[in-house]
Amino acid sequence: MQFHGLIAGLLNKLGRIGVIVGFILGNVILAYVTNGNTSEIIIFQEILIASLGLLAIPKNIEINIEDLMGNTKMLPETTQRNLEENKDTIYKLNSISDTIFDMAESYSEAAATILDEKELKEQEKNNIDIFLEELQKNIEQLEENMLYDELYYPTEEIITDIFEHLLKNDVITEKELIKILEKNNNYIVGFENTKSKANEDINKIVKAINYSYRVSKINFIWKKKFDESKKNISEQLKGVSEVISKMAEDISKEEDEFATEKKEIFKLLEQKEIEVKNIEIKKKSSGRYLVDVYTDTCNNTDGTECDIKKINKIINKVLKQDLTIQNQECGLRLERDICKFTYISDDKYYIQIGTAKSTKCGSPVSGDSSLQIKLQDGKYLLALSDGMGSGPEAMKSSKIATKMLERLLTAGFEKDVSLKLINSTLSANSKDDMYATLDIEILDLYNGNMEFIKNGACPTYIKRGRNVQLLKSVSLPTGILNELDLVVYDYDLQDGDILVMCTDGVIDSNKEYLNKQLWLRYLLEDLETDDAQKIADIIIKEAIDNDFGKQKDDMSVIVAKISKK
Repeated sequence: MQFHGLIAGLLNKLGRIGVIVGFILGNVILAYVTNGNTSEIIIFQEILIASLGLLAIPKNIEINIEDLMGNTKMLPETTQRNLEENKDTIYKLNSISDTIFDMAESYSEAAATILDEKELKEQEKNNIDIFLEELQKNIEQLEENMLYDELYYPTEEIITDIFEHLLKNDVITEKELIKILEKNNNYIVGFENTKSKANEDINKIVKAINYSYRVSKINFIWKKKFDESKKNISEQLKGVSEVISKMAEDISKEEDEFATEKKEIFKLLEQKEIEVKNIEIKKKSSGRYLVDVYTDTCNNTDGTECDIKKINKIINKVLKQDLTIQNQECGLRLERDICKFTYISDDKYYIQIGTAKSTKCGSPVSGDSSLQIKLQDGKYLLALSDGMGSGPEAMKSSKIATKMLERLLTAGFEKDVSLKLINSTLSANSKDDMYATLDIEILDLYNGNMEFIKNGACPTYIKRGRNVQLLKSVSLPTGILNELDLVVYDYDLQDGDILVMCTDGVIDSNKEYLNKQLWLRYLLEDLETDDAQKIADIIIKEAIDNDFGKQKDDMSVIVAKISKK
């Protein structure tokens, strides 16, 4: 219930219909993921009755669910057991649920920008009054104008028609004003003569109307915010939909391209008297293998009785590739009746990472956040986010960015979809100026290449011997724009490459160069050490010295050295 409840909660901004659609969508997804079909959970008669009941309940009635259902668990134990058999899918669903919760939290904080129908009508009336007040100021000196009385003391119909036309078109012309007046039984004779007083009077009024609208519409922020919020919800739901669709596609695949290999592994394991319940083999586009082996639990939790090494040797022999254990899930420790071993093609490169940071003088916390994790596909993610400004609010926006990035990529979201979701979540809080740069580098240490994406971030410095190259892109920080034009760049790595990522507090610390990016480049060219941690410490020390020992901004550095095995 948690998953489709969260979907329904996210759609509640669209009213009761949104809640109904969200609940049905969540049921369909959960039914398909757990059972492979929708017939066992989706009973349309019951949903129809519940939906009609929801629509029939007056808004002013409050219902406490615990009064009706109590607070005990309603799911039978057998359901939980079935879900555990597909742990990877459930893990992804939980990650998606957590992400949707974070999104809902961001909308809650920005609730003032999302109005219900009644509030929208009241706000529209207030905006018309603002426009009329400005219009009256601009025609006070036009008492001799033939349209003065009609527009200084307009009927509700006339001013509403004019205002709605302006909302739609931004300007009004003489002919359009004449049509509105005629619609409201105000006819003007002699307008066709361009030299007549009637034509001159109308021209002056039209100029006053357009000028008044331009001046007053700065107070119409609500409409822009409302449109942006709806667009953000749409973008986020599209992202969630893409991931769920991809999950369903993976689950529905019936062909097993590694059936022969699995059969041979089972046979060799049986010869070694090693019993396994299931084997799943996947091959990534990079050529890397990912193998999950499921076994019964052993007699202890320290792993001494597990056949990890024996299983590893057999997998390597069959797949003709060196794989290494990536993850071990002990059934005893997790209180399950099954263990899972995950093997992955061994990296051809290894990485040494060094980090260093410093907080702006007088600030309680740094507005920078960093992330270094190994993804499920074996790649390494390095990320650096700089919240705009400094202190708790800057830290909040950068933490949201890095936390969501980790959760989304781990749950199976594509990189571009993840960044769009992060951007729209921060945009929902733009009233608080919650902007953040994002510097992302995904290293494939199996093939020796790197993907990098930058949103308002500083260049990445690549030191190769004495040469230092700058990798950069031009873009605004995450959260400023509703639509992102994202570009993913590729870069081939070599043995001995040193990567340096930093925030603008480091770059901007030097005032001697017009091009502030050069000082760090020259520093890296002259460095003799290749130790990642030493390099990170040296950069921060030099940046502080540039500001005469006083940190004028938050500063963060990530250094990674790539070495071939």
